[in-house]
Formats: sequence, C-alpha cells, structure tokens
Amino acid sequence: MKTDILTSIRRELSEQADARDQASVQHFFKEEIKAYGVRNAAVNKIAAQYFPQVKPLGKKAAFALCEELFRSNYIEEALIVCEWAYRFRRDFAPDDFKTFEGWLHNYVNNWAVCDTLCNHTIGSFAVMYPQYIENLKGWTKSANRWLRRAAAVTLIIPAKKGEFLSDVFAIADRLLEDRDDLVQKGYGWLLKEASRQHQTEVFNYVLAHRREMPRTALRYAIEKMPPELRQRAMVKP
Repeated sequence: MKTDILTSIRRELSEQADARDQASVQHFFKEEIKAYGVRNAAVNKIAAQYFPQVKPLGKKAAFALCEELFRSNYIEEALIVCEWAYRFRRDFAPDDFKTFEGWLHNYVNNWAVCDTLCNHTIGSFAVMYPQYIENLKGWTKSANRWLRRAAAVTLIIPAKKGEFLSDVFAIADRLLEDRDDLVQKGYGWLLKEASRQHQTEVFNYVLAHRREMPRTALRYAIEKMPPELRQRAMVKP
C-alpha cells in the first residue's frame, strides 16, 4: 500500500508538470533545484488528497514514507513531506527531534523546503517541547547552512506571537556575523517577527549590534518598524 501511495503521487505530479514552471522555479534559488514544475497550490492539494490514506498508517510508517519522498530530491515531494509531517503534530514526541534534525541534515537543500519544514513542523515541535530550543542553538555552529538557517526560522511563528524573546536574541547572537546571506536573512527575519510584539527590545538589540550585524540582516530586522526608527538603525555607528 505504501508503494502504491508513492507511485500514485508521482504519477499525479508528472501529469500536472508544466515545462514552463519547471524552468521558472530555478529563478528563485541559487542552488540547482530538481522540480517537476507543479505549482505549490497543486502540490498542497495532492498532499491533502493522499493524507487520508497516510494517516491510518500511523506516524512511524508515515515518516518512513516521508523519507522516501525526500530521497527523490524533487522539491514538490519535499513539500508534501512538510505538509504531512505537520499534520501529525498532535502525535509529536521527544524522539521525533532526531528525525527532523536528520531530514534537515540529509535532505534539505533549499530555502523553501527549509522554511516550510521549520516554520510549521519543527516550530510546532519546539512549542510543544521548548527544552529542545537549546538544540537549535547548537545548530548555529553547524557547517550546514540549512541547519544554521533552521536555528532561526524554526521560531518564526512563536516569535511573531511574542514568545521566546530571550531565545530569539540568543540565536541572533550566535548567528550575528555569519557570512552566508541566507542565514543572515533567516535571523533577520526572526528579529523582524519578534519586533511585532517587542519593538523596543528588538530596536535596542539592533542598535547595540549594528556594528557587527551584516546590513542584510539589519534591513530584515527593522522592516516592520516606523520610518524614524529604521532611519536611526541604518546610521552607521
């Protein structure tokens, strides 16, 4: 049955593939992307269509299916993984952290999959088991750029709600001088979302660190602030 599900999904993706979309998707990435050429709305529809067959298999078997999808290296199949894993969030247990970390390390190779997996699946896990936020801080030292970006973007949704501010700053501290622009954008985005509920604290953080902070990260961090604060933050110390 599991093989039938994968075969059916891949057949649908192939049937809905569009050569123009396949060519255009590469414009959004610096990395080489393997794609069928199926738009995200259609991918999400396929994920939802097949989930009723996946859910009764249970989380362990479903995650094994996810691993098979990841191994194909197609971005559309990876996005189906992200959707299915998130739908099992009520069943998350501490041991799942190793699975999610392994997916990041072994399969994630672009910002779209990194952000989708982290914002929803791993972010939900972190809210359920906040003790694992310490592990995110460890990712900031990884040689893998996606783990470093994941350390920041995993907390995007709770940060937007005003949660985990001290952890947001701790992660930003560790990534402050990272030379990878996608990591800079990741922690800048995290600070931006935290500023929605903690504008003063984030503004003061940016002022205190603007000498070391890359301009890319700084611009992301202050994006939602009033013009007068943005102007002050952009003045070189």
